[in-house]
Amino acid sequence: MTTDANDTPVLMIVDGESLNRERMMEYTKALLSSGLYDQLGGYYLNMPRPIDTFEGETPDNHVTLIVRFPSLKNARTFWYSRTYQDAIKPLRLNPSAGNLTVRVYREIDVPPHMVGKVGVNAFVCKFDPAPIHVVDR
Repeated sequence: MTTDANDTPVLMIVDGESLNRERMMEYTKALLSSGLYDQLGGYYLNMPRPIDTFEGETPDNHVTLIVRFPSLKNARTFWYSRTYQDAIKPLRLNPSAGNLTVRVYREIDVPPHMVGKVGVNAFVCKFDPAPIHVVDR
């Protein structure tokens, strides 16, 4: 079954190098205290640093963070919100506290062989992005 990414959960992948741990911690604290994740249904799925590397080299300052949102619309509303763009994102810029790439992927359905063995990939309540002011893009 194919569905619109605005109707299914998405995963925002933040990946790259942390260049200044203290400033990244300040950024994370501001992000979490902003209430944006609470309003939009976003939450972390992992800790940002690996516990093991099975193949390749991982620099000590490499981070990968996965944030789950109920929809692409909610992820976009988070990213383009005035709060994030004007108050939070600048905390990790000029100079950069991290060289990051941010991408969003549609979450796929649970494969048939896993149904009943893992939770269903859905949200049980709605998170309305409408009241959040976004920047012009």
